[in-house]
Amino acid sequence: MYHAAFPNFTDMSADNSVGNVSVPLRNLLNSIQCMKDRVRDGESNESDGAFDLSNFWDTLNQAVKAVSQEATKLSVAFSKPPLPSQQDGEKLSESILKSVLSLSTVYYWLPKSQGVSLRRQVRDATVEVLEGVIQLVEVILSSPLQSLSQEQLTSTGGVWSACDSFTQLPRDNKAALLVVLSAQIGVVKDAIEEIEQALSEVQDPFSDVLDDDQDPRGNQDTYWSEKDRRVIGPCQGLMKASAACLRKLTSAAKTLGDVSTPQNVAQLDDLADIIKEISPGVDDLALCLYPPMDYSGVEENVSKLAALLKKVLEIIRCSHVCGESHLTWVQFLKGAVDHNLQKTKELLQQDS
Repeated sequence: MYHAAFPNFTDMSADNSVGNVSVPLRNLLNSIQCMKDRVRDGESNESDGAFDLSNFWDTLNQAVKAVSQEATKLSVAFSKPPLPSQQDGEKLSESILKSVLSLSTVYYWLPKSQGVSLRRQVRDATVEVLEGVIQLVEVILSSPLQSLSQEQLTSTGGVWSACDSFTQLPRDNKAALLVVLSAQIGVVKDAIEEIEQALSEVQDPFSDVLDDDQDPRGNQDTYWSEKDRRVIGPCQGLMKASAACLRKLTSAAKTLGDVSTPQNVAQLDDLADIIKEISPGVDDLALCLYPPMDYSGVEENVSKLAALLKKVLEIIRCSHVCGESHLTWVQFLKGAVDHNLQKTKELLQQDS
């Protein structure tokens, strides 16, 4: 089955020329590129029977280790003269193709019923390994094959680090949701801190990027008016409510998140999908707060973010991660969102 990917070389001279040894490498490159596209866009094999998640992880980790070892062998073979013969080149290529095919096949075992968020993160990690191997083969093909180039060292290291990242992957859909939450919290926190930093600078926040002759200090476009600063208050309140929502959901998911039923797995996916919209919403709002402040942009983005947060809180409220004790903060945050939305609109409507 693996031989099919390579043409029959028996009639070609088995001399050690670069030309011949590059043929199996080019075929290998094409095969892995096709495989990468299939992994990126393909569907999983849905199994009717029970799926053993821990067996999946054991097999996947063995497959990843094999790719790492085969990539190392390939790199070493092309790191110093003499070059591998065409026959050895074919064997190396066949070996690495086998390991990559095995990794892709094991990834396909993971059914969507184990969680779309989990599957997405395993897929991205698998694609990264395949991209790493593609880059290594490209570097070997494009470098003069007499010595180990810095580029080849770097791309070999790239395959190793892509393979190592599998140890950090979430092991189930609850852990996959927590990975998404953690990324969102980081982005939202940065946006909040940047606005606070800008407000604390007495001068305008852009003073460091404008030349003195560009900016006569009377220019209202480069700093906040009193009204601007008042409007920013409830907008910050909304951004902080976003951060609080993500933090509270994290602790609720850690405590109550459950992957033992398909319904609960699907609820965790719904939460992961909707919270991914929070950080872009916070960023859009933050961007239109900088001077010159665009009031209509502020109103639009405040309304959008408030609507999104209310939707998120409703999905949390209806999910299994929301126990009796969590209803209080869900209600509280909903009130905070309404209050800040209302306040912003009132301030925007006041005359300057």
